[in-house]
Amino acid sequence: MDLPKFLLADNSKHPEDIFVLHTDYPRFLINLKDDEVEWFEDLSQENEQELANELEGLIEQAGQFYDAEMEGLD
Repeated sequence: MDLPKFLLADNSKHPEDIFVLHTDYPRFLINLKDDEVEWFEDLSQENEQELANELEGLIEQAGQFYDAEMEGLD
């Protein structure tokens, strides 16, 4: 199966939260309401500076993905 890079996720127990799931490495779930991130990978072996730069970009892309999805609903 060819998964999209980002998916929207929600949960009825957290109606105010906005979740975006990143399906490529490094996989993570971000709550855009408070920018809390849950990582599904062990990132301890990665180069810290390189990883920080990549993750910052991925988190920004997650927000852009959400904004584009919401624009498409209008």
